[in-house]
Amino acid sequence: MKKIFIFLLAAAAFVQNCTNHKQEISQDKNTAMKSIHDFKVGSLDGNEIDFADFKGKKILIVNTASACGFTPQYADLEEISKKYSDKVAVVGFPANNFGNQESGTNEEIGAFCQKNYGVTFPMAAKVSVKGDDIAPVFKYLTDKDLNGVKNTTILWNFTKFLLDENGRLIDTFVSTTKPTDEAIVKYFR
Repeated sequence: MKKIFIFLLAAAAFVQNCTNHKQEISQDKNTAMKSIHDFKVGSLDGNEIDFADFKGKKILIVNTASACGFTPQYADLEEISKKYSDKVAVVGFPANNFGNQESGTNEEIGAFCQKNYGVTFPMAAKVSVKGDDIAPVFKYLTDKDLNGVKNTTILWNFTKFLLDENGRLIDTFVSTTKPTDEAIVKYFR
């Protein structure tokens, strides 16, 4: 009888411990990043991009690459950045996750963007947008448990993430959707 009592006591303690762990996990989710405005990232030029600086504007985040068939979208991103500068902030994130299409250094990427497309919008330092070494900002953007809207699998370079003025995800767009497509620019009017 004593062994049964000890077993039941141990089982009750185990259940209580599991319940406490569930509460900790729940609290962790509640304290997770609430918006993109909670993020700061390094920039190509060695400075910092603080997404809180974009409060009140929509934000278009794009994972970019210099040697991709979609690279000419840099021109469209620059057009969006200039045409709607009062309503949207464009931020590029160079990444070498697909086909070794962004193998350069931050300095080389910056020079390429300036020389070929006259990029003036903020460009983050090169990051990983998927896998075990995914940058925290892309973990947030692609994980519904964190962004509260949807899971997104980044299939290639120039995937786009549109966020509202409060830093909340609105939607994502695949590489083939140009930045100047009506599906995106309708949010800027």
